[in-house]
Amino acid sequence: MHIFAEEQPGLPIVQPQKPEPCIMVIFGASGDLTDRKLVPSLYNLHVEGLLPEEFALIGYARSLKSEEQFRTSLREALDEFSRKKPVTTDAWQWLSERIFISTGGYESEEDFTKLRKKCEEVEAKFPTKGNRLFYLSTPAQTFPGVIRCLRESGLSYEYSEDGPWSRVIIEKPFGHDLASAQELNRLVADQLDEKQTYRIDHFLGKETVQNILVMRFGNSIFEPLWNRKYISHVEITAAETIGIGSRGGFYEQTGVLRDMVQNHLLQVMALCAMEQPVHFGPDEIRDEKAKVFRAIRKVEDFQMNDNVVLGQYEGYHNEKNVDPNSKTPTYGALRFYLDNWRWQGVPFYLRTGKKLAGRTTEISVQFQTIPLCLFGADEVCQRVQPNVLTMRLGPKQGISLQMAAKVPGESLSVGTVTMDMDYEEAFKKQSGEAYERLLLDCMRGDPTLFARRDEVEEAWRVVTPIIEANEAGKLDVHSYEGGSSGPKAADTLLSQSGHRWVAIQ
Repeated sequence: MHIFAEEQPGLPIVQPQKPEPCIMVIFGASGDLTDRKLVPSLYNLHVEGLLPEEFALIGYARSLKSEEQFRTSLREALDEFSRKKPVTTDAWQWLSERIFISTGGYESEEDFTKLRKKCEEVEAKFPTKGNRLFYLSTPAQTFPGVIRCLRESGLSYEYSEDGPWSRVIIEKPFGHDLASAQELNRLVADQLDEKQTYRIDHFLGKETVQNILVMRFGNSIFEPLWNRKYISHVEITAAETIGIGSRGGFYEQTGVLRDMVQNHLLQVMALCAMEQPVHFGPDEIRDEKAKVFRAIRKVEDFQMNDNVVLGQYEGYHNEKNVDPNSKTPTYGALRFYLDNWRWQGVPFYLRTGKKLAGRTTEISVQFQTIPLCLFGADEVCQRVQPNVLTMRLGPKQGISLQMAAKVPGESLSVGTVTMDMDYEEAFKKQSGEAYERLLLDCMRGDPTLFARRDEVEEAWRVVTPIIEANEAGKLDVHSYEGGSSGPKAADTLLSQSGHRWVAIQ
């Protein structure tokens, strides 16, 4: 099948601003995220000419020994994790000259004062105009101490439209339930302006996640059908083939509901379900997403087992740092309804898990079945599959549309045709990593793809009762075999309404 894609001539709909000069400080710089995502993203941005010339990086952690050792370890990480390979000597030389370290604890004003002096030394060497970007890649319990010390040491500034800026990127999990998220938001608001606060969710940096809005609002063939009259149900799946690996301690405290559902899946659901914003401004888009979260119907205690299926893969208890009697779920399938005019009565099915049959993240929008049989025998019409629009967010990003068509020949036989578009192949462009886009947006001061305070709290409002029901033992945690599609009980979640899951491949 031939697919022709072309970029429309003229200026982009939204013209990105040039990123501003800055120092970036990574707290927790000795961790995996720095090696696997953050520094490779910075390197790739530089190679593509997107990183400002006036830029410097300071790694902050307790265990860093020397700048030379830090640079060496980052160089090795680039060889393994960079999207741009091979790593060139010139590009690495440019970046390595801008890499420094500072060591200390996360609640020590003395250590943060040393860090401030280090920033001032680097600012004297590189004209970054005093702009500072702080990235919290540390355990969640350190967030309050770091944010407080940033302000008390003078590292972060009062928000101002003029003069140098300071911005803070906060990694997930942002809280572990509604009460803790509200408390953390209060602390952050006491130390930072909301315009300085960037709560990161890397799912929102994926190219095809952003394309959801263009697909919906840029095509008149879809938007008139995007409602309860024409759509039967929506499935959102994030499946992984790997287990928890060495993250047993973290996962025991988190589980699939906190790790994936509260942030990634609900954010994607909001983009699928939101109303048209007035324009593509940061707050206008986030306003509409927040409305979706507020419209999600609460799952009451007596409805839990009818709307939530949790699972745990066989062998989870044998993973490192896992309680042998743990009931922590590694799989979750949930059904939500939105109480609003557009979506009343349309189920949204969310599914995510570890050690499943395939690795995929996708949205499947299933349209209503045909209302009347026009092809003779009922069994012919029963074989006519509903139209399904699938948006693949990864690992191979693309869009497919399933429709009915006549099979060539004298007899009237109905077949199913799937038209499939591979995103990168169609446009002959490689998509950047999600972290590349998000780091760049923060340097630009564009918070569109970051979660706002009310979004975070509304998402926790939805998920917290389910977490509490699980921790109180009110929900069964079903065992499932690694490499399967999850527990069999999840099939019942859809079959009750005459639906079935799209196969995980």
